[in-house]
Formats: sequence, structure tokens, C-alpha cells
Amino acid sequence: MEKITAIIPCFNEEHNIRGAIESCLFADEVIVVDSFSTDKTVEIIKEFPQVKFVQHEYEHSAAQKNWIIPQAKHDWIFLLDADERTNKDLIEEIRQTVKSEPKEVAFWIGRDNYFMDQKLNHIWAGDAVIRLFRKSQCKYQNKHVHAEIETNGPIGRLKNSLAHDTYQGKGLEAHLLKGMRYTTWAALDRVNKIQKVTLYHLLIKPFFAFLKRYLLQKGFLDGKAGFIISCMGAWNVFIRNVKVWRMHQGEKFSTKLKS
Repeated sequence: MEKITAIIPCFNEEHNIRGAIESCLFADEVIVVDSFSTDKTVEIIKEFPQVKFVQHEYEHSAAQKNWIIPQAKHDWIFLLDADERTNKDLIEEIRQTVKSEPKEVAFWIGRDNYFMDQKLNHIWAGDAVIRLFRKSQCKYQNKHVHAEIETNGPIGRLKNSLAHDTYQGKGLEAHLLKGMRYTTWAALDRVNKIQKVTLYHLLIKPFFAFLKRYLLQKGFLDGKAGFIISCMGAWNVFIRNVKVWRMHQGEKFSTKLKS
């Protein structure tokens, strides 16, 4: 039977890392790759002697994952972000899927999203990520943010879902700071594609980002949480495009993680 390596990338995740590790203990090998956390993350990781702990300077998400994945002992990789959780049904499905020696080289896994202590039933509905894959057949795109996995074979989908709570344990200020980091990485992915930043990028794009989440994804049915997410999404698009404009003017933005 083929074995599984679980990988958890993290930085300053003292509120989340314990639950993430416990979600991965079903795997034959668990690796946590830390970007030199300055909180209690490392201290918590070391409570799990069966976990392989490594540290590596963070460039961007895809680069970090592409650096650590080849170091896994096993071909099947289960990758979990620190703010995601498995459940017993998903774990059993992962085990049975790998055991069946499938023709697929990667699998989409749905995510049940939570925000500000509320499950989101409408906005981000249908959210899914590739989290189970063969390292010999897959690699992350070289993008700073929201990089997808490129595969050399067919992709399937599991029936069970992950729980994803990007807000849990951190609070509003930390969430906003994370959003600002993402706007820098997103701007870097677009600075060579957008030749000139216009009012279309600064006004129309953010407006339609709000409409997409609040109306098309029915964020209004998720109450205050849906409205807040829609506003934050529009704001992040606006700031991202402002940064693209400033990059065209020669301004530099730090991509380093900060405590």
C-alpha cells in the first residue's frame, strides 16, 4: 500500500498549528515547514516528536511548497494550510483513495468556509482546492498568490470537505494585515501584465469585485459576514491595483513576512 506525506506550511500560527498537526497525524509522515515564526508556533510544533520540522526563508507560497514537496518520503502528498482542518470521513476517504491506486494524479477537495464565527453557506460556495496529489506528477505554478497545481495526468474530486477558517484565533487586525500582504504578492503577479493603471482598475474592477461576492455569490444571504467579505474583497482589488501603479513608478514593496 502506498504511503502519504502530509505537509503544513506555516508562519506565526500559534493559534492554529496544533489543530493542523492533529488533522494530519493519520499520514505516514508529517512535515511542518515554518518561515521562522516569532510567536509560539515552533514551541508547539516541538510538542509533536513524530513531526519532521524544518525552517525555510519565505519567498512566496508556491515557492515554499515547491521547495518542501520534493523532500517528502512518499509520492502521495496531502497539503494542509494551518487554518484548515480534516475530519474522520475525509481522512478515511483519503486513505481509501490512495489505497485504490487511482488513475488520477491529483484530487480537488471542497472547503466549508467560516468567517467571524459563522459558516458561510453562500459566498465562496463551491470553493475547492487541490490538496491530495502525487509529487512525481504535480507542481505549483510559479505565482506569488493563489497558485494552482499543474498536473501531468487526470484530476479527480473527493466527496468530503475540509473546514477552512481564515479568521479563527487571529482577529480583525491580523486578518487585515494578511490581506495587505496578499495585495503585494497579487500586484507582483500583475505588474507586467497591466501596462497602464486607469480608473477602470481603480474604480470599475473593485466595484465588480464587490458585486461578484455580494450579489452573484449571494453574499447578502450570509448577513454581516457576507457584506464584510465583499467589502474587503473590493478593497483588496483597489489596493492591489494602486500597488501595481506605484510599482510602475518605481516604488518597492516588501514581500517578507512580518511578525
